Amino acid sequence: MKDIIVVCLLAFVAGAYAQCTCKTMKWGNCEGPPCACTLLMGTNHKQPVNCDQLIPKCFLMKAEMYRAKNNLSTRTFGGKPVETAFVDNDGIYDPECENDGRFKAVQCNNTETCWCVNSAGVRRSDKGDKNIKCEPVETYWVRLEMKHKPISNTADLEQLKAAIKEVFKTRYGLDEKYISDVKYDPESRMIVVDVQKPKEDRVIDLPRMSYYVEKDVKVLPLFKEQNKFEIRPNSNPMEMENILVYYVDEKAPTFTMQRLTGGLIAVIVVVILVVLIGVLVLIFARRREQAKYSKAQGREMDNMS
Repeated sequence: MKDIIVVCLLAFVAGAYAQCTCKTMKWGNCEGPPCACTLLMGTNHKQPVNCDQLIPKCFLMKAEMYRAKNNLSTRTFGGKPVETAFVDNDGIYDPECENDGRFKAVQCNNTETCWCVNSAGVRRSDKGDKNIKCEPVETYWVRLEMKHKPISNTADLEQLKAAIKEVFKTRYGLDEKYISDVKYDPESRMIVVDVQKPKEDRVIDLPRMSYYVEKDVKVLPLFKEQNKFEIRPNSNPMEMENILVYYVDEKAPTFTMQRLTGGLIAVIVVVILVVLIGVLVLIFARRREQAKYSKAQGREMDNMS
């Protein structure tokens, strides 16, 4: 009888251990029971994470940078909604995170150069020194501009909207009420999804959702299960081949022309020089034509005399 009880207990423990996995993060390390999961973000830095939810973007980026620096396996690699929307042109860096996984307003990437970021961790100011002053700014609107691979049957817009709401709910846990608009151009195979929340909302984290979507399309899923992301309007699979993410903050970004890169300055100078040369050529050409006309007119007057 005791042997049977021991076997049952071992089977229970083994089953509980087998279920102790981080379904929302393939790099998560889970131990139990009771099940507890962590994400390695630095040497001896194991960050506790809740694997029943999407992992905050700041934790994900920090873990990815750590893995890349230590030669651990990582991943292989509609237009703006408003004029103030911008994309992440600086790429991934080693961020500083708050305890809850949000990005600190000032980021320096372990250097003396610092800048301000929004709640998505995307730079929204010029770069400066460590004395730069930044305030927390929330991203309340994300636009996902996706292009799908060629399909045999054109998708109906209403069916497409329903399919997008369903996959965003089941895959990312996003309530469909936050999907404010969906546009579709069958000829260009372009789908534009607007996801918005009230500006005063500080609970819903749209950037972490968009980061999962972006990696689903561009690279490989961040989830433990590597099922690929696809939309199935009317049960017809529609796989994405490209994505562009725009961020709209509650306050406009503060970029200026003070810190243009040398390459960009060179391009601007070349363009200005070309324009000036073109203007000068036109002026000299016009003067030459006027001079010819004046001489010809003088000869005609001589003949009349």
